[in-house]
Amino acid sequence: MLTVLLVVLAIATVLSLVNGQMIISPGEVFASIGAKLGIGTVDPAHAYSEAALWTVRFPRVALALVVGAALSVAGVLMQGVFGNPLAEPGVIGVSSGAAVGACTVIVFGLSALGSWTLVVAAFLGGLGATMLAYRTARRGGRTEVVTLVLTGVAINAVCGALIALLVFLGDTQAREEIVFWQLGSLNGARWTQVAVVAPLTVTGIVAALCLARQLDLLSLGERSARHLGVDVEHLRRIAILIVAVLTSAAVAFGGIISFVGLVIPHLVRMVLGPGHRWLIIVSAVGGSALLLIADLLARTLVTYAELPIGMLTALVGGPFFFWLIRRGSRGAGGWA
Repeated sequence: MLTVLLVVLAIATVLSLVNGQMIISPGEVFASIGAKLGIGTVDPAHAYSEAALWTVRFPRVALALVVGAALSVAGVLMQGVFGNPLAEPGVIGVSSGAAVGACTVIVFGLSALGSWTLVVAAFLGGLGATMLAYRTARRGGRTEVVTLVLTGVAINAVCGALIALLVFLGDTQAREEIVFWQLGSLNGARWTQVAVVAPLTVTGIVAALCLARQLDLLSLGERSARHLGVDVEHLRRIAILIVAVLTSAAVAFGGIISFVGLVIPHLVRMVLGPGHRWLIIVSAVGGSALLLIADLLARTLVTYAELPIGMLTALVGGPFFFWLIRRGSRGAGGWA
């Protein structure tokens, strides 16, 4: 499965570099890469496409790769911690908290950090919402999963109300920007953004791999994991922190992109089983491939226009989510 996904990822990467508002041939792409590596030179007639590749296409493809991997690995951790294949990063309010931070900057025109103000606000909003959910759900040194989920639902509701209030307070331009940001987009990706998200994503994935064995034991049940020496509370706390960092970083630069953290981990788990080491690795590759394909479709489905990438992932993830619920209900004696 990993080999297949790597092939899909390679094909999607080439197609993403070739297609867009301006068509660039695969030969030009490979020649440009070769020139950067010191192999050959670029035809001066292709100087414009060369600039487009390294200023627009490559940063956008790189951002799609790291954001997709971050969201997917965050989904793996959420499903492992909650012991539920329907869990995803938005459950504990990370995305909605980041949205509140970003919308606040948009409406009030804050610019303390220049162009990075919105990104930093979204990142801090996601982290803050996660920490609030965790601290609220913690009682007597323990965190009940059900309480954490319910707390996440409450935080999502409050954040939704705050976003509605900010939309009401904002002018027409601010409202349009808020709506577009909430739908998700990788438009305007830059190397400076990739330089921030990539280290956070790689660090998060490595940290998740370090938790793989403990997550495997936790899948046997909380009581069994404790008997086998797993500090469940510490594991849950570290996993939620990693989820918050990965999701906040992804949402800060890409907006709210739904269902990547739900669809990919669940599909990979169905094929590979519950072993978290390979589950994390393959899900990272699958998440990158899915988001890259979604971004390619967002850029090319409508001529001279760009669809919100979050809308496309929701159109795929929504029906898949309904299918999961129906499948689970059948297994539990629900729907016929």
